[in-house]
Parts: sequence; C-alpha cells; structure tokens
Amino acid sequence: MTDSKIDTYYFLGIGGIGMSALARYFAAKGYRVLGYDRTPSVLTRALEAEGISVQYDEDLSWVKELKRATTTVVRTPAVPEEMAVYVWLRENGFQILKRAEVLGRVTRQQKALCVAGTHGKTTTSTILAHILHQSHVGANAFLGGIANNYKTNLLLDQSDNVVVEADEFDRSFHQLKPYISVITSMDPDHLDIYGDAEAYRESFEKYAGLVERALVVKATLAQDMEKVASPQCRVYSYDVIQSQNTATQPHFYADNVRIADGEIRFDFHTPEHTVADVELGVPVWVNIENGVAAMAVAWLMGATDDELRNGMRTFSGVYRRFNIHVNTPRVVYVDDYAHHPMELEACIKSVRRLCPDRYVIGVFQPHLFTRTRDFAPEFAAVLSTLDEVVLLPIYPAREQPISGVTSDWLMSKMTMANGMKTVAIVEKADLANHVLQRVTQVAEPVVVITMGAGDIDRCVEKVKEQLILNCI
Repeated sequence: MTDSKIDTYYFLGIGGIGMSALARYFAAKGYRVLGYDRTPSVLTRALEAEGISVQYDEDLSWVKELKRATTTVVRTPAVPEEMAVYVWLRENGFQILKRAEVLGRVTRQQKALCVAGTHGKTTTSTILAHILHQSHVGANAFLGGIANNYKTNLLLDQSDNVVVEADEFDRSFHQLKPYISVITSMDPDHLDIYGDAEAYRESFEKYAGLVERALVVKATLAQDMEKVASPQCRVYSYDVIQSQNTATQPHFYADNVRIADGEIRFDFHTPEHTVADVELGVPVWVNIENGVAAMAVAWLMGATDDELRNGMRTFSGVYRRFNIHVNTPRVVYVDDYAHHPMELEACIKSVRRLCPDRYVIGVFQPHLFTRTRDFAPEFAAVLSTLDEVVLLPIYPAREQPISGVTSDWLMSKMTMANGMKTVAIVEKADLANHVLQRVTQVAEPVVVITMGAGDIDRCVEKVKEQLILNCI
C-alpha cells in the first residue's frame, strides 16, 4: 500500500482510538512506529509497553531525526494546523496522510466489512469482529474502541476480511471501499464540519453508493438507501421487533425478547430461517439492535447458527460502552461514551430498564462547544429525565470557546422534570468526592452514570474506588 522505501510511520495524535489501531497494525508488520500525543493516557502507555515511542511535547528533535524519503506521517484532524511538530513536518516536505486515507489504502487489500452511523457503530463493529474472529470465517479488525474480549482495538488473523468502523467525521468514510456495510443511523452530528443536517445526510448517501455487495440498514432508512445504493448492491433492512405489516417486514430482526435474572435472550430472524435463543453477553437493551446488525453481516459472510449464538454469548463488551463498574444492592455504577443526545437517551433508558425504581444520578461532560450549542435543547430534555444531574465543564477537544456556550448555560435550559432534586456543576478533580457525597445523602438505592467523549474517563477509577470503599 505504500512505497517500498517506507520503513517508518510517525503518527500525529497517536493516542486516538483509530490512530492507535493503525499504529499497532504497522508495528505488527515490522515498521518502525512512533508518534505524538498531547497527554499520556492508558492507551498511550499501552502503546509504549508494546514498544512504540510516544512524545508528549512539541520538541522537534524527535522529528528532525526522521528521514523524509523513508517516513510516512499520519495525522488526525484533531491536531491543530499551528502545532509546531506538524508545521515543521509540513514545511520540510514529508509525506503527510490523513488517518482515513491510510486506513482506506490498507482495507482495499481485503473485503472491508464496515459499520457506519451516528450511533452504535463501535459496539456493532466490535460484536461483528468478535463473531467472525471466533468463527470459521475469520476477520481482521480496526475498531473504534478497546474490545474487552481482546484488550485491544486491532485484531489480526490470516483471513481476507477486515472489520472497520466507518467514521463520518470530516467525511473520512468516503476513503473506504466497503464490501458489506451497516448503517445504524443518520441523526445529524458534526454540524461544525457539515454545516446542516442535509449535508450530513448527503454524505451518508454518497457513502452508501460506495458499497459493493450488501448494505444492511435500520429499517426506517431502507427505502431511502435503496435509491442511492449502487446497482450491484443489495439493500437489507433490520430492526428489533417484528413488523406487523408484512409489506415492510425487515429482512433481519429480533423478536421474542426475554429479560429475566439479569439475562436478555431473543430469537434472530434471517431472510431464510430463525436462530432461536440468542443470549446477549452484555445484557443491555440497545445491544439487541447492535447484535442484530452484526449478526446480519456475519450471516451474509457465512457464519453458522452456532457461531452466531456463541459469538453473541461470549461477547464481553467495549471499553466505555455501558461498562458496569459497581453492582451492589446499594449502588450501581455505569460508565458510557455517550456524547450525543440520542446516545444519552439510549444509555439512560437502558439503565431504567435494568434498574427500575432506583434513583439515577447522571454525570455528563459535554463534548465540543459547537455540539453543545447545536443540540442544547435536546441535551437539556434528555438530561432532565434523570433524577439528578452533575455537569462537568465542556471538553473543547479541537475547538476554541464560544461566547455564552457553557455548562451553566446548558443547565439553565433544563426543565427539572421528574422531580429532579439537584443540578450541579463540578470540576473533574472534585467529581469523585461529589458523587460519593450525593450517593450517601440519598436514602434509596442509587445508579450513577458517567457519560461523555472527552476526558471524563480519567475520573472513572476514582469514582469507582470511592463507591467501593464507602458504599458497599
């Protein structure tokens, strides 16, 4: 995929989940791999333990020893244009490629099984990768999260299949050549990039037209996707509950859902037969839908009924996708990556289903000033369904502050629905103590949820530790 002279890859933003998977891939292929990230993290420390060098400052000595003729630089859009290392590499004529371009080149050598969508793509792609990896079909995978089964975001085997999370951010997924793809949803997001909902939708329609063999889409999207799919591509629909209208019956669906004793089981229907009694390894309602989409692709690739059942039963989840860290009669603690209003809603509803009649404290770190601004009414509405809300300051990521857009401003839009007793704004350093204080003050059993895509994950262990030490 690259010039045979290339022996080194330098990653700008190596600590990102997608970037780290590529870094691991090239390291596994025998290339010298190193890179930059702004701050140390669990992921960058793991890369270092694997022999990949990571710098955390803008010292140019790291890159000045690189040879232009034998080095490819890979960057993430999250790296600012004015960042000193990036400026030096650019001014000195290094080959600089976007992550999506490199991923596209790699995956074009195999059958790319891609999962796109505003929500659910990380969990769905990881379920798919796990099913295929443990089946006779096999699959490599570049994942958008750390698979709990494998403790990594990269799977390598000898198959010709590769599972890829197709990221719509800055239209990255247009670089891919999907053999089969899932589209889970197209709820507007990244409006700082796209401008409006129509442009966002058009980007997905262009992506759908790139799919070669089969497009598996949520039933509500199927009719529209049939209009934009390529002539050789078959469009399949999927859903959770069987439609009562046989004219609109989804091709793949789950029904006969049973929830009991902490387990979720259902029957999975294909266009040809039924796979009865599928058990979720991670018993969360939203994973029925994610699982149906993943099983649909695995079935199209030839996975057997037993392989589908075993893959779903043994799937142990994705880091920061509804991870349950504490589960006692007094307190349950769940951490989730949810950062879009629809994702927050799905997470909160899952908690309510699993833990009815508990007092729910939701901790949310808004991600991006633009997303907070664009979806403020929706965020306020879904957060108001909680019994209590704790807001962290907005995580800026790649953005500069927007005047008036703050967590205080978001808080002012909440309706205090559901008899919400408390809304507080807390700094990360104070979060664990604040959560402990509130849990101990509430007389009834409590669920704590931490949600967000910024650096709230760095608070998880402290919150967990405080709850275990003081509330069990």
